[in-house]
Order: sequence, then C-alpha cells, then structure tokens
Amino acid sequence: MKKLVGKSFLWVCLSMLIGVGLLSSCYQKPHRHLAAYHVLKHKQADSLLFSSKHHYSNNYNFIVKSDTLVLFKQQPEEIVSGLMIDSLIIKRHEHVVVADIRMIPTDTIDSVWVQLASDQHTFGWIHESQMLPKVVPSDPISQFISIFSDTHLLIFLIIISLIAVAYWLHLVQKENAYIVHFRDIQSFYPTLLCLIVAASATLYASMQMFVPELWKQFYFHPTLNPFSVHFPLSLFLMSVWAMLIVGLAVVDDVRHSLPFSDAVMYLGGVVAVCAVNYIIFGLSTLYFIGYPLLILYFYFSIRLYFKHARRTFICGNCGEEISHKGRCEHCGAMNV
Repeated sequence: MKKLVGKSFLWVCLSMLIGVGLLSSCYQKPHRHLAAYHVLKHKQADSLLFSSKHHYSNNYNFIVKSDTLVLFKQQPEEIVSGLMIDSLIIKRHEHVVVADIRMIPTDTIDSVWVQLASDQHTFGWIHESQMLPKVVPSDPISQFISIFSDTHLLIFLIIISLIAVAYWLHLVQKENAYIVHFRDIQSFYPTLLCLIVAASATLYASMQMFVPELWKQFYFHPTLNPFSVHFPLSLFLMSVWAMLIVGLAVVDDVRHSLPFSDAVMYLGGVVAVCAVNYIIFGLSTLYFIGYPLLILYFYFSIRLYFKHARRTFICGNCGEEISHKGRCEHCGAMNV
C-alpha cells in the first residue's frame, strides 16, 4: 500500500513538473513572437508612411533617363561627415532598383538618401532630390507620361504643329479640300474627337494644378483601368479610352465618305487640330484661361458642325448630298 502511494505521488510530481514546463514554454513564446511582431510592424509602418509621401519604396524599379547617374559607394553618414568618397556611374537606359532608403536628419542638402543597385555587385547612394529628375519608373505608361511632360519636347511639338497646320491649311485652300470644323464631312465623330482631346488636355492640366499628389501617385503606379482609381483620374482615363474608340470611328467614317487622297488629307487635318488642341488647352489651363476657352470651343465647334456638315440638298445629276444650291461638290453640275 505504501509502495502504491509512493508511486502515485511520484507520478503526480512528474505530471506537475511537465505541466509547469509546458506552461512556462507557452508563456515565453508569445512574448518573443510579440516583440518580433512589434519590430516588424514598426518597420512596415515606416515603409508605408514613406511610400504614401514619396510614392515609391524598397524594390521599386527605375530606368535612368539622363546621360549619367552618379552614385556614392560610401554610407550616407560617411558622406555627410566629409570623409573621402568614391563614386560609380550608371549610364542612360540602365535599370536600377531601390535597395535601401535612409533618413539622415543632419544632412542640410536632403535628408532622404536612396541606395540604388543595377546588379548584385553595383550599389551606390544618392540624394532623392538628385535622383528623381534623372530617373523614370520602369512602367511603359510612366515613361510615356515623362516623355510628353518634357518642356523641350513641348516646345518642339508647338513649333512642328504650327508648321504642319500652316502647310496643311495651304493645301486645303489650294485644293478646296475638306477640313474639320470649317468644311466638314457629315460625320460628327471628327468634331467629337477634337472636343475630347481639348477636354482631356484641360483635365490633365487641372489635375497637375489642384491634385498634384494624386497625379504623382498615378505616375509612379499607373494603370489603364478607370475603375480602380479616384474620380479625377477615372474621368481622365475614360477620356483616353474614348479617344481611341472615337478615333477608330473617325477613320472608318472618313474612309467611307471621301476618296483615298481626300481622306488622307482630312485625317491629317484632324490630327493637326488635335495636336493644337492638346498644346493650347494644356498650357492655357495652367493660367486658368483654358476653362472659358474650352466652353467657347465646344460652342463654336458644335455650331460650325451643324452649319457646314449638315446636308440638306441632293444633286440632280449625280444624286449625292450637297450642303447648298449651286455647283455640285462631287460632279460639278449646277443645281438651282
């Protein structure tokens, strides 16, 4: 009986020791996980805060758009302290990725330092303020935006557009050809395309003025889905898709309405008018002139279309529709 009681007591002691050990281990593990979780959560919060303000973070991909991009091999603290530095050069069109981001509050030039890597063995640091003007996000949409936002390109487009419009008007007057807004075809699509381009240019400039951070976020993280972005961007993307759809309708209607040579000249005129609209409304909106100008353009464009494009007579000789009595525009016969 005493042996049985001793064995039972021994089993109870062992069970208690095992239970205490298990409870102790269960008690310690959550603390270790919780501490690691807080560290991870703090880093994630810093990363999300930086990304929300600067619109990029670690592992973001850029392409060098300047001739060269100079990086420093030393750490930012060493550079700020005035120690000896060594540099490396990244050439144009090379891909780089953000490897690290560091904040140096004591730096009087720029507190944000970015480490870029072009491959596993090429790393270097640069100020964010020096990096951003010399790189472009690797997304094709971002590159397209960067190209058409370049000041030198805009000046070049203005000059080329003015020369093209002047030459086109000369040809139109010489050959008495069709021209959008003034001697238009019966389709409303060309006028509609010009109006969409003017409205899109106005909206584009408005976003750059009033919601620059929203446009900057779109620049770093572009999309063609108008239903996944905020309202101003959604409206702008819808206008871009509308340009594509209406542009196809313009080509199809012009192809069926005019002979090939006249159709090519007419389409060239539509492209020239759209280019001029993009430049005029994109620049004038920055000075708030574009808004009343857009209203006037809509009014006169629609009025001119119904005045010149509407066909109310039929030629008695060839049966084609004509806009007024007199000499037929198609066969040359007189209609009285």
